[in-house]
This record gives sequence, structure tokens and C-alpha cells, in this order.
Amino acid sequence: MQMNAESRARIERGFAVHRFDRFDRSQDKGINPSDNATLGEVVARRIGRRAAMKGALGASVIASALGPAALASRPARAQARDGAFNFVETEAGIDGTHHVAADHEVQILLRWGDPVLPGAPAFDPYKQSAASQATQFGYNCDYLAFMPLPLGSRASDRGLLCVNHEYASTELMFPNIPSRRGSLEESFKAITADIANVEMAAHGGSVVEVARGADGVWRAVAGSRFNRRITLDTPMILSGPAAGHDRLKTAADPTGTRVNGMVNNCAGGMTPWGTWLTGEENTHGYFWGKLPEGHAETKAQQRYGVPGRWYNWGAYHPRFDVGKTPNEPNRFGWVVEIDPYDPASTPKKRTALGRAKHEGAETIVNRDGRVVVYTGDDERFEYVYRFVSRDRYNPNDRAANRDLLDHGTLSVAAFAADGSMRWLPLVHGQGPLTAANGFASQADVLIEARRAADLLGATKMDRPEDVEPNPRTGKVYIMLTNNARRTAAQVDPANPRAANLWGQIVELSPPGGDHAADVFAWDMLIQAGDPAVAEVGARFHASTSRNGWFACPDNCAFDSQGRMWVVTDQGTEWAKASGRADGAYALTTAGPERGRSRLFFRAPAGAEVCGPMFTPDDTTLFLAIQHPGADGMRDWKAFGRTTSFEDPATRWPDFKPDMPPRPSVVAIVRKGGGRVG
Repeated sequence: MQMNAESRARIERGFAVHRFDRFDRSQDKGINPSDNATLGEVVARRIGRRAAMKGALGASVIASALGPAALASRPARAQARDGAFNFVETEAGIDGTHHVAADHEVQILLRWGDPVLPGAPAFDPYKQSAASQATQFGYNCDYLAFMPLPLGSRASDRGLLCVNHEYASTELMFPNIPSRRGSLEESFKAITADIANVEMAAHGGSVVEVARGADGVWRAVAGSRFNRRITLDTPMILSGPAAGHDRLKTAADPTGTRVNGMVNNCAGGMTPWGTWLTGEENTHGYFWGKLPEGHAETKAQQRYGVPGRWYNWGAYHPRFDVGKTPNEPNRFGWVVEIDPYDPASTPKKRTALGRAKHEGAETIVNRDGRVVVYTGDDERFEYVYRFVSRDRYNPNDRAANRDLLDHGTLSVAAFAADGSMRWLPLVHGQGPLTAANGFASQADVLIEARRAADLLGATKMDRPEDVEPNPRTGKVYIMLTNNARRTAAQVDPANPRAANLWGQIVELSPPGGDHAADVFAWDMLIQAGDPAVAEVGARFHASTSRNGWFACPDNCAFDSQGRMWVVTDQGTEWAKASGRADGAYALTTAGPERGRSRLFFRAPAGAEVCGPMFTPDDTTLFLAIQHPGADGMRDWKAFGRTTSFEDPATRWPDFKPDMPPRPSVVAIVRKGGGRVG
């Protein structure tokens, strides 16, 4: 999500600002102080090198490097059914509801406030309480994992849906919450302790048993023994190399091994042994206060943007006031492993995977049996990471895999202009990661993974979000959402995208399918944006229709056939990025149609699409629709004003006058049955 200078100026002139606008601004901040190369600079060098080899000159450089099809525009082909995908492409645009390919249908499965636990009350937006919310489906659903029932099967009609609840959009959740103006103190006056406690309970995650009935409709299974809410009151274990370190200890937890809850959980992943990985992302935003002068954590907290002051929880809960609990931020920003098949199990924060703004944690079993986890640090100019387990996965003994993610090597990516990419290990004592540079142990390296990556010379990326391996081909894809902070000084014929509003997708190729190799090859799959506008420099296959191109890739998924599905998040600047709502797209990654994209699903206005997840047989695609009616609604001509609980831009999905918009999980199926897409 991005916010340009004009948007900032509007805020400074006193326009209403929502909490989710400040969320966008934090990711636009780009607090990386290192002089490491950016991906844009590496791309420019690489394409420039290609051009030199081809003898290309001047403005022809980008065309020769990416191919003439990259810059071509073609008329709409709404009825196209050729290639690996088989659906009628839907129309791009924006309005208050969702749209899907004409030969498919959308079922609303789970909405914010729906009952999850036994005894949960029916949702009443005018009578919310923390106790109720802790038993109901949380807010802003993001990553989705489908775990078949029973464990170990490939069942596609019954399973456990694991859902991240990323953050709370307070102005759309509660009546009479004014948009933020003036000082933080003024903006927080309406946020009472009761409201703050509901916000807290709306975070975390849900596990809900779901089943498809004989009528083909997906429904939650009421009273299932597997159903679970995970909140900021849920006890968790800190495990791995940083567990027990002094920097993780607090008065409430003098051992440094126990913490309550997880927060701002964005994307995630599933392990081969049937557990759910969920990444804590923008955890800095939940802290306020000020460290004592000269405190040892000052520089480390600055590198992570702490305190972000999005919420006033610190006024009511000292753990979120860094002046009172300086080490608490170090206990967040981890990848959390949860066993959905055991509702009594204790989630574990796996510190061996490093501390960052984790967008996801996608896994693949390497050819030697070790488990590899890919993660992105979701902020402009941050990095891509890989973890390789020390020990091997045992497919015949689930218990033997219980702590695989506590031991292994974390590395960070450095891209080169020759098309190679090297993984740089974040290992204490190697290179600059020594006591002389403030790393007394491996725990310090992991707690300050960003600074360790700075010193190693990692490549600064254009906001890396999902990093997903294709289990069929072994290639890995990085969703780079955008980078509006790229300056005009970086523009050249090979890289004509200053103030990049559109993002791109980078493809990694491990040699021989070895995901533990030190060096990969890399290439650009697509550069997003409107290919009909030459100045954008978009790169799609020439047959991509006027509906099929997209901006701001966020997450992706692969179905069992190895086909790629991309969902987008343009944030508050959607009107400038594309002028159309976010959606889910089918994207061809290989063969003569490589780079061809088709629009499959379109979200309601102001929403982003998250968490694409298929059933094992590909007959259902689950999507999480986050913050409907929120992002950039002043720029939607049909609405054109500040959105709020009383006056929302849409009331999706209920469309009832007494219901606000509700983030929801949808199930998409093909009419008459069969594989989606």
C-alpha cells in the first residue's frame, strides 16, 4: 500500500484520516538506512547488461530485454478459453459488490462476528464486547489454510479453515468513532478501554471446521471440537535460538520463553506435517510510549519502526507501552506455528526464522528431505529470507517433525545483475555478525534480523510480500507489491518506473530443484500496471486483455495442477495504480503464454483480496476479503467522501441498513461442479 506526496499533503491540510490510512503510510515509510542495492538498481544493471550483449540502444533497451510483447496492448477477449485455464474472464471495474467469472459462483462462508465457539452470541455491531469477540470470527481475515479432515487425507468436502485476523479498522467497526485529526491524543479520545479490548480480541486467528453439503454449499460446522479462537490472551511459547534470551524477558515473563498472543498476522503457510504457520507483520504499530534516554533497545526499535502508535492499547495495557515494558516488542514479529488438529496445543513462535514484518511463511520439502521456508519482510526496501532446517522431514512420524523449525540456517537474498541470486547466511560469528557489531549471540542476530541483513549486503526489495514455491515446478515467486519511493534519479531506459505504483513478480529458479543451494537464478515474470500506457512500462503477455492486467501483486497460490493465482492489494492509491478494484487473477508462468493474466474475481470497493487457498481437488477456491469499503473511498466517484460505520462506502456482504461492511471468507465453486478455473 502506498501514499504519495499529494496524499500526505491532503492529510496535512486536515482531511480525515483513518487508521488504515496510517497503516498504509507506515509501509510506505521505508526505514532501511543501509546503502545496499535496491532491486530496481539490480534490474537496471541486469537489463542494461542484456542490452549491451544484444547491441540495443536508447529507448529500445527495455523492449529488447523484455520482448516486444511486454509493451503491447490487445483488445478485450472476455470469452477466451484457451490455454491451461478454462473460465469466462470477468470485467474489471469498481462497485460495491463482488464479481466472479460467469461460469462460477461465490458463497459467503465466514463473516466478521460470526459465532466460532460454543455459546458465542449472534453478532450485534451495536453491542460489542471483548468477551463476545473472543468467541466470534475476528476482523480483517487474511491468510487462509485448508487442512483436510481427517488428518493425512486429501478430503476436499470437509476440513479445518485456519484464518489470520490481521488488524482492526476501528472507524468501520464501531459507531461514533471520528476520523483521526490533529494530535494522536485527540484522535484517541474516543477509543475507550472497552473499545481497545474489542480491537485486541478481533486480532489473532480462527480455526473453523467447514464442510460442503449435499447441496454444494459450504458452511461452518457449529460446535466442532476443532473450532478455536486465538487472541492476545492465548498463551504461546517462544522457541528456538532466541528463547530465554535477556532481550525477551519481561516482568510478566522472567524466563523469556512465554508470551501471550500474536498480532498483525498477515500471510502464512502450511507445513508438510499439517500445522499452520502465521506471520506477525506490522507489530510495531501496536506500541506507544518512549524508551528511557539511552536505553539499549533504542536503535533496534528504530530499525523496526517501534513505536508505531496506531492503537492506544498502551494506555490500558502496560505491555504495549515501551517506556514500561521495553522488551515487549522483541516478543513479536515472529512466525508462529499452530497445530489446528489439536485445539489444546500451545502455539510456538519459531525464533529460528528471524524477526521481521513477516508477510508469509511458505514451505517446501527439499530433495534431501530438509524443510525450506520462504518469507518476505513487507516494507519498502526490505528483504527476502529463506530458512533451511537442519534436520529432515519424516513423513511417517508427525511427532518427529514437531521442532524441525527450531534448528536450521536463516539466509537473506542478494540479487546480481547477471541473473544470479545468492543466499547470505545470518549466522553469528560469520562475516560482520560479531560482537564487535553488537551481535553477542545467534539470538541477537535473529532478534535484529533486519540489521544483520543490512550488514551482509542484502538487496533492498520493492516491498516483498508473499514468497511462494510452486510445488510442481520447484520455481519460487516473489510478490513485490510496489515502491512509490523509487526516485526520478533511478530512472533510465531499462528501468522507467520512478514512483512505482504497480509492483512486479520475480521468479527464482533453484539449480536442479535444490532449494538449499547457495545460488539461484532469477528473472522477471511480470511488471504490473496498465500495458496500454507506455510510461508505465508494464510487462504482460501480449494476449492479456484490458481486463486481465493488474497492479500491486500481494499474495499467490498454486493449485494442484501448478497453475498460479495472484491476488492484489493496491491500498489507498488504487485510483492511481489502476482505477479499478482489487481482484484474483489466473497467471500463466510457462510456455508460449508465459505472463498472460486473466481476471477471475473482483472485490467490492475498498477491499483487498487475501489468502487464496484451494481444496486438494481444486473444486473450491477460498478467498479472504479484507476491509471492504475502506481503502481510498474519497477517490471513488460513486461515493467520494470519508467512509465510516454510519456512512460506509459499501455494506458488503450483508447489504443490510443495520450492518456495517464485514470482512469475510468466500468459497468459489464452478457452477455444476468441477475444477475451479
